[in-house]
Amino acid sequence: MRQEFEVTLEPLLSVPVERELPFRQRLWQHGWLRKGLILIVLAIIWEAVARYQNNDLLLPSFLQTFQALFDGLRSGELLSKVSISLAVLLKGYLIGIVLAFALTTLAVSTQLGRDLLSTLTSMFNPLPAIALLPLALLWFGLGQNSLIFVLVHSVLWALALNTYSGFLGVSETLRMAGRNYGLKGMRFVLFILIPAALPSILAGLKIGWAFAWRTLIAAELVFGATSGKGGLGWYIFQNRNELYTDKVFAGLAVVILIGLLVENLVFNTFERLTVKRWGMQR
Repeated sequence: MRQEFEVTLEPLLSVPVERELPFRQRLWQHGWLRKGLILIVLAIIWEAVARYQNNDLLLPSFLQTFQALFDGLRSGELLSKVSISLAVLLKGYLIGIVLAFALTTLAVSTQLGRDLLSTLTSMFNPLPAIALLPLALLWFGLGQNSLIFVLVHSVLWALALNTYSGFLGVSETLRMAGRNYGLKGMRFVLFILIPAALPSILAGLKIGWAFAWRTLIAAELVFGATSGKGGLGWYIFQNRNELYTDKVFAGLAVVILIGLLVENLVFNTFERLTVKRWGMQR
């Protein structure tokens, strides 16, 4: 047997050791700081333009809008409006997700399903969701069901298209591996197609969320209160009629803040725990 031995290596003193990055550069690596600076710069520009124009009715300043936002949150009025809108939004969003996955599962399983998905998306995807609101009022009456109908329409086709394109992009190697394990039907979709197509599915979920959020606000502006209760869009519409422009901007700011929170706290966290952790996305 060969005798074991150990060689002690001398330290490479001639090679320079990389020093730690300066504090400023390490701080600049945080995305939340860069995005926060962008928001601060935008707020400063807003305040400067509003002061230069000097017309609160047309463009209230950032400080006036912030005060209106603070008063609305302190009184609980804005929170109640947001809760009403989010409750309707989540119902329509979840129903749209279920229908989208049902359509795409049928599309990857049968030729008839592919033809059905292609035909329906070509017909209804270019159709604005808000254009269906008059029909929804005739079919479902005054209430949340009309808003849920237009929300499902705004979510369904964008998510179905992204999911189906993600399924088509799954490599043949993964498909063969799933078939070798005996996976068929729904099990094949759940354990092979969905994990492999998750980046496209997440992109569809983001697009569907954005479409649903802006469709809901637009529908509430046109449709008004549902079942005697108005959401965030109705809050903006009422204050516009009463010429409370600072409250209108406060309502719009809440719409933007909710979009930022959902994007950074929900979708980015899910991406970090899944596709980025798995090395599927940079």
